[in-house]
Amino acid sequence: MSIKIPFNRELNFEYGVCQHIAKDIRRIMAPNPSAFTFHGTGTYIIGSGSVAVIDPGPNIPEHVDAILSALSGESISHILVTHTHLDHSPAVEHIKAATGAPSYAFGPHGRNLQSDTVEEGADFDFTPDHFVNDGEIIPGEGWTVQGVHTPGHTSNHMCFSFQEENALFCGDHVMGWSTTVVSPPDGNMKSYMDSLKKVADRKEITFYPTHGAPISDPKSFIVALVAHRKEREEQIIQCLKDGISLIPEMVKRMYVGIDPKLHKAAGRSVLAHMIHLVETNRAKCTGDPTIEKDYEFCT
Repeated sequence: MSIKIPFNRELNFEYGVCQHIAKDIRRIMAPNPSAFTFHGTGTYIIGSGSVAVIDPGPNIPEHVDAILSALSGESISHILVTHTHLDHSPAVEHIKAATGAPSYAFGPHGRNLQSDTVEEGADFDFTPDHFVNDGEIIPGEGWTVQGVHTPGHTSNHMCFSFQEENALFCGDHVMGWSTTVVSPPDGNMKSYMDSLKKVADRKEITFYPTHGAPISDPKSFIVALVAHRKEREEQIIQCLKDGISLIPEMVKRMYVGIDPKLHKAAGRSVLAHMIHLVETNRAKCTGDPTIEKDYEFCT
């Protein structure tokens, strides 16, 4: 039986409008909808008076203007970035130029991974002013954030825990509207699964993904995500047992009914699973695992 993840694809918003969605949390939606961003990038603002901006988003001038306009009369003291995809970090330079606010993130994108073009693409130009360690506390005026390193979607992915609201800004690590693409070489399935368990054990009661609506029961949601990933793994193993040895053929069998435009991304996730299966001696191929290789089940 297929695992049912309790996705929520309802979202009330208006592009460019600053909405209060919790006591000290505001959100502005960027007009960059796609198959990977849902309705677009949700840029969050925490605090009041002196605030932090989380994931300023893509290089879209009207979105940058909306952020700056919404915060007219306030000051931006911190720019927090969950990871370096083009729908999350490029607007940092414009917000920084206008306000002087420094950026905070785990680190830049992998410099040797410029072939990684799945999803919205990687931002190789971004380097944070402050490199945030796992567990590091970032204090602001009236608010406190803790960095939570969650590699998997990307190696530099970091969530941010808003201590006063008992909330986790989870970037693309956990998304309430869809599963997360894990695309090698920067994406890593073992790291992703370990990071899911890491945030499942935390105390936050609400998760705020960069794309989609808040997740109000994150522990149960993560249980379903983990079960789904394990189900995918079993499907791949069954493909191998049935003599289906090529990843594109596995995608056709496993992802029936999805838009063919998403098959490439699905193939990257299957590859991430396959790499993990090879590393744990449950599958094998000649040389390093790639999309093009023939795979066999290890009996």
